Amino acid sequence: MTQMATDHTAVDELGSRYQLSAADRCDSCGAQAYVRVTMTSGELLFCAHHGAAVKDKLQPAAVEWLDESSRLHQD
Repeated sequence: MTQMATDHTAVDELGSRYQLSAADRCDSCGAQAYVRVTMTSGELLFCAHHGAAVKDKLQPAAVEWLDESSRLHQD
């Protein structure tokens, strides 16, 4: 179960804090988003695959790059 903390970051049942949840979906394919790119014109969400594919192109212009794809490799 995931609930929202007061600062809008998700908190899972173990108390782990992260910003993206299972409700956040990739803008390219609809899979769970693990990368959030904040641009001056808005936000883009990507799965780990599509985030890696666009990183070189978008990261230089991004205001913020949040990559939580390491969560995929947690035990």
